Amino acid sequence: MDVNLVLRSTRVITPEGTRPASIAVSGGTIAAVLPYEAEVPAGARLEDVGDNVVLPGLVDTHVHVNDPGRTEWEGFWTATRAAAAGGITTLLDMPLNSLPPTTTVENLRVKQEVARAKAHVDVGFWGGALPDNVKDLRPLHDAGVFGFKCFLSPSGVEEFPELDQERLATSLAEISGFDGLMIVHAEDPHHLAAAPQRPGGAYADFLASRPRDAENTAIENLINQARRLDARVHVLHLSSSDALPAIAAARAEGVKITVESCPHFLTLTAEEIPDGATEFKCCPPIREAVNQDALWQGLADGTIDCIVSDHSPSTADLKTPDFASAWGGISSLQLGLPAIWTEARRRGFDLTDVVRWMSEGPARLAGLTRKGAIEAGRDADFAVLAPEATFTVDPADLQHRNRITAYAGKTLHGVVTSTWLRGERIADNGTLAEPSGRLLERNN
Repeated sequence: MDVNLVLRSTRVITPEGTRPASIAVSGGTIAAVLPYEAEVPAGARLEDVGDNVVLPGLVDTHVHVNDPGRTEWEGFWTATRAAAAGGITTLLDMPLNSLPPTTTVENLRVKQEVARAKAHVDVGFWGGALPDNVKDLRPLHDAGVFGFKCFLSPSGVEEFPELDQERLATSLAEISGFDGLMIVHAEDPHHLAAAPQRPGGAYADFLASRPRDAENTAIENLINQARRLDARVHVLHLSSSDALPAIAAARAEGVKITVESCPHFLTLTAEEIPDGATEFKCCPPIREAVNQDALWQGLADGTIDCIVSDHSPSTADLKTPDFASAWGGISSLQLGLPAIWTEARRRGFDLTDVVRWMSEGPARLAGLTRKGAIEAGRDADFAVLAPEATFTVDPADLQHRNRITAYAGKTLHGVVTSTWLRGERIADNGTLAEPSGRLLERNN
């Protein structure tokens, strides 16, 4: 191969572990992972990052870009810049909060056309499963979406209604017929309706309105449906640790179920949220510290497969001080890696664990066989991290369109010094290159 770049570090995270290495890149692909002192091929450029750690570029499979239609909330230009600044080289866009939602092939093409010239990182798309679009699921699959998202309770936007159990079964049967993947916002509407609903700024009241039982019951129902239909399902943004035993048991008996959690559930706790601080509002909600401890145990034992952002931004005016009416969503696209690394290192985990959760796991979920690892034949996507360095989160430094964040003022470990996409540096100490991301399709 004609090697054009060698990226060298004393700490490169590979599937075999962390070691000094020189990564040879040819035509945007990793040609070889060589010994540290390997001779640089003639004509190749050497980039030596010293003791900074080279990780495979992160893969974030849960991002609400909201473009087109609600671009005042976010957009492909700003979202992908934030991703690049945070060490993310691939993201998958959720089908809702954009107008139109990604629920037909025609709507998918609209979104792809909008994203094409704005993507600083590689971008793929989830489709949506609605009560009335079963006929569109196979065409969307054939058009390259990575799977289908549904809600089991109201989504918060009227153009994306939820599925009841009967319609969930109908959609799952259709999707399992072509071995597709259903990704599920799992909160049971009956438990939500029965929970106390008190408007106002008290976080304790909001937390009581989204009880663990709503998640637990929805996940148990999903397991039953997946078992009966032999369908592949994925639980989005797991918040309730109570559901972990049922998930582990289902997987042990052969049910095809995977699960993700998010930085906010793993680094923030209900006890620290001030009343009126709706930048912390999300659904399902941030729960208590003891619940968080159990989620980390789920990561440690492999019940939780991956960590993704669920970046769901909005304009500032929608984050009213009333938890009942404020928009539910946390902006963390740029901050997920340092947030998780800060907590992981405190709990005794290392960066190989973070790579497993934030790069390898999401890539496997989406079937992105060229992403998620530093080894020959993969895309030359890298995040270079100074893991011992710290910074204090200043919203003004974020690339998000709306710089409201639950992490404001927090001191985090891990500074992303550069990000590389197919062997080209796309972020360098906060300076972003021109867009060079590609639009991805399933199995392409």
